[in-house]
Amino acid sequence: MTPIRYELIKTCKQTGARLGILHTPHGSFETPMFMPVGTLATVKTLSPEELKEMGAGVILSNTYHLWLRPGHDIVKEAGGLHSFMNWDRGILTDSGGFQVFSLSEFRRIEEEGVYFRNHLNGDKLFLSPEKAMEIQNALGSDIMMAFDECPPYPATYEYMKQSVERTSRWAERCLKAHQRPNEQGLFGIVQGGEFEDLRKQSAQDLVSLDFPGYAVGGLSVGEPKDVMNRVLEFTTPLLPANKPRYLMGVGSPDSLIDGAIRGIDMFDCVLPTRIGRNGTVMTSQGRVVIKNAKYARDFSPLDPNCDCYTCRNYTRAYIRHLIKCDETFGIRLTSYHNVYFLIKLMEQVRQAIREDRLGDFREQFFEQYGFHGPNAKNF
Repeated sequence: MTPIRYELIKTCKQTGARLGILHTPHGSFETPMFMPVGTLATVKTLSPEELKEMGAGVILSNTYHLWLRPGHDIVKEAGGLHSFMNWDRGILTDSGGFQVFSLSEFRRIEEEGVYFRNHLNGDKLFLSPEKAMEIQNALGSDIMMAFDECPPYPATYEYMKQSVERTSRWAERCLKAHQRPNEQGLFGIVQGGEFEDLRKQSAQDLVSLDFPGYAVGGLSVGEPKDVMNRVLEFTTPLLPANKPRYLMGVGSPDSLIDGAIRGIDMFDCVLPTRIGRNGTVMTSQGRVVIKNAKYARDFSPLDPNCDCYTCRNYTRAYIRHLIKCDETFGIRLTSYHNVYFLIKLMEQVRQAIREDRLGDFREQFFEQYGFHGPNAKNF
């Protein structure tokens, strides 16, 4: 029996969004869900205990980075990633493919895999479907991702067609190389850029291989939001209704809601901790750049409607002071708040699906957040 199982609980009558449960070897978690990113086996500045406190279910770690540091052999020796980082809930590891294409200036894609240089020291490296499986099997994540090519945006139709075909062949090799299919679920990744027929081809190829879950890849790579939404509209219906659907690398509040409306169950993104380190926070009233001078004497919480640890205990003025002085505690507080905000947003999304009012919730949230009109805010 597959270690990853999706249970559909309800479909929102207003939008078609799905409420479900993702069953993993380390617990069952309601979807749609936001997964905080712990690239190097840690969500930056936050402890596993804090993540559990705020309700995180599955977190994401990075195959490429853990392969380089500390090495998948060391993680395996520690008893796997869960034991190594003291996290007893779900872990998803990406394939490493995105980093190969985004971090390395030198790379050569061949049928056997990708030759590239280590972004830390320039050493020559080679990553293939088989190697990506070996690393992820050693890490012991609940959900592994197939090794794919993440093409740039925009890309020509011809390039994308070749890329999709290679990704399908690589997916087949990943399945053959996967050594722990009864303990770790392997997801396929649908590519194809903005081309509907290529997305269809990619989805058909991967669905025929019967993965326990599917990701929509190659989005949130620079394309406009309306393009992403259009691609999701014609891609998610191609995926099995009885399996989880994961939109990779997406985490802005508007895209989480719009993605859920288009049938997505799982999201991940570095956004909350990345912008938190720069002093930007998400609030129920919209984006707040806490470094701005107008908050120097603002003794209210970051968000008056938030009950997170940060908002219960500290003021905008104090957090601004910490950030301006490069104090680590400041970025801990903003990161905590931002991750909490997205986890609670998804709780609200799930409740709205239960009550068949996600469309109304979207309108209200967008209005409050400032996503409407000519001066709409974005991240």
